[in-house]
Amino acid sequence: MSNETVLLNIDDRGVARVTLNRPEIHNAFDDAIIARLTEILTELDRDPHVRVLVLASNGKNFSAGADFNWMKRMAANSHAENLADAQGLAQLLSTLNGMSKPTIALIQGAAFGGAVGLAACCDIVIATEASRFALSEVRIGLTPATISPYVVRAIGERRARRYFQTAEAFSAAQAQVFGLVHEVVADIEALDTTLDELLQALRRNGPCAMQAAKDLVFAVSGKPIDQTLIDDTARRIADIRVSDEGQEGLAAFLEKRAPNWIEE
Repeated sequence: MSNETVLLNIDDRGVARVTLNRPEIHNAFDDAIIARLTEILTELDRDPHVRVLVLASNGKNFSAGADFNWMKRMAANSHAENLADAQGLAQLLSTLNGMSKPTIALIQGAAFGGAVGLAACCDIVIATEASRFALSEVRIGLTPATISPYVVRAIGERRARRYFQTAEAFSAAQAQVFGLVHEVVADIEALDTTLDELLQALRRNGPCAMQAAKDLVFAVSGKPIDQTLIDDTARRIADIRVSDEGQEGLAAFLEKRAPNWIEE
C-alpha cells in the first residue's frame, strides 16, 4: 500500500477519486493533510477533464476526525497560530463545499468530528449500515466551529443544538433521516455498486447544466421569494437555454438521440 496519506486517481471517465490513506490511525487528519486536500481539490476543480469528485478512505473507518497529536501540538501554540491553523481547515471545507463538479462521499465505519464536516460539504453522501457519526468535539473541551455552517445546513438547527452539545453518536439510518446521508447501503462492496449507479446517472447530464444547477441551489437557498429572486431565476434559465450545451440538449431531446456533450 502507498505511503502517501492522500491518494488521487482520475479514470478515463473523468472520475477523480480522492482517498484518505491513514487506516492505521482511522484516517485522522492533521494540518499537512488538510493542506494537501485543499491543493488537490483546487486543482481538480480547475481541470476540465474531471467530471466528478469522489471522496473516500481506506480501512475500516472513514475518518476519526482530527489527529490528536496535531491537536496536542496546537494546544501549545499561541492564539494567532491557532487562528491561522483553523483557517486552513475552514478553507478546505469552503473549497470542498464550493466545488463546481458533483461531489460524492463514501462513508464506512466511523465518521467523527471534522469528518462529519467533510461529508456535509459533499453533494451526495452514501454510507454503510454500520457507519457511525459523532460531533465529538465537546468531549475534549472544543466545539465544531469550522464545520458548523455546513453541518447545521445539512441536519438543521434543532438537531445541531442537541448533537453539538451531547456528542452522542448516531447511526447511518439516523443520519439519513437528519439529511446528512442520502443513501444507506449494506456494506463496503455496496458503496461502489451504488457509486457506479450514481456515476451513470451523472454522466447522462450536461456538465455545464449540472454546475449551473448546483450554483442555483446556493443562489436560492434561504432567500426570500421576492422579485429579485424571481428575476434572477428567470435570467438563469434564459441564459442556459441559449448556451451551446442548452441548445444541444434541447435538440437531442427533440430529435430523440443522445446528446453530444462537450469533449471530456
